[in-house]
Amino acid sequence: MKSMKKIIFFVDNLNQFGGIERVTSSIANGLANHGYRILIINIRCGNKPFFKLNSSIQIKSLFQKPGRIWYKTPFIIFRLRRLIIEEKPDILITVESMLALFSVPATIGLSIRNICWEHLNFKVDLGRRVRRIARKIAARYCDDIVTLTEQDKLLWIRGTNVKAQIHTISDPCPFPVQINHTPSENSRLVLAIGRLTYQKGFDLLLKAWEKVIKAEPGWRLRIVGSGPDEQYLKQLSSDLELSKTVEFQPAISDVHSHYREAGIFCLSSRFEGFAMVVVEAMAFGVPIVSFDCEAGPSEILAGTGAALVPPENIEELANNILRFIRDPFLRAAISKKEKIRAEEFQIDKILNHWVALLERSNKISKYQNK
Repeated sequence: MKSMKKIIFFVDNLNQFGGIERVTSSIANGLANHGYRILIINIRCGNKPFFKLNSSIQIKSLFQKPGRIWYKTPFIIFRLRRLIIEEKPDILITVESMLALFSVPATIGLSIRNICWEHLNFKVDLGRRVRRIARKIAARYCDDIVTLTEQDKLLWIRGTNVKAQIHTISDPCPFPVQINHTPSENSRLVLAIGRLTYQKGFDLLLKAWEKVIKAEPGWRLRIVGSGPDEQYLKQLSSDLELSKTVEFQPAISDVHSHYREAGIFCLSSRFEGFAMVVVEAMAFGVPIVSFDCEAGPSEILAGTGAALVPPENIEELANNILRFIRDPFLRAAISKKEKIRAEEFQIDKILNHWVALLERSNKISKYQNK
């Protein structure tokens, strides 16, 4: 019987709660269920993963305590390389392009396939110019790059001297398609979910909501999330005299109830890496109004009839929310199409893409059969 490949996921810290950690855990679990031998190497901690892992998955850490890592760069590279030599994996999946700064030098001279799995929009560096350097290194020296959207794939091709093979694999939806749930025609709730930061554009949404609520006073807006802009957004809501129709609720891991209550979902982001909340809303059939920002919404919503609004256009965002509010038949038609589209983001289909990528390798590890 042919033994399955051994895969190392190289991550920062799976003890953390976040989108990258959730998706990494989901894909690692799925591959383990497919028979792959999985080892997760954390730079720091990782001994108490926030998301449950398959019992067959091994976990190791380069450092046991949290703290700043960049001054430890030589030690990270040395310890990672030593573990790779000891563990003899077939494939290394570098989770997040910044970590290519460690994984590329750690694998010099080793016959191992290095896949860089990007989770951000190529144009976004989150204020760290070194991230742009890391992407150029990954494009030149990794064997494969995985992006979340075709749009981002093109940005990589245009923005780097890419030698790696670039593949697009979307993130999987954490929820099954809710076949038995249909948004109520009587719902008067517009829902928005995300971290309360500049990126998510909730300030733009509040300004659009000022226009919406003057025309349709019976509706309310719920913003679910936590973050550094919380006080600013609450003050803006008060300044715009929206407090009676806007509610803020903290981030929670179980958001089912919010999606089930919503009549409309709104994505007001200035930019995205993938926009997972859009996929989640589709799984519940909640009609979506979204800015057509880079990168994600236009690809995710293809063929659904959902509204794509020019980026940061407050007037058009308000107009499209009003259009949905006033046309329950349109909302019902979009809901059905969104559920069909959401099937493409279910974990089994996404795993099939990962398996095809992992089995595509022509590079044979020098450790095999030893």
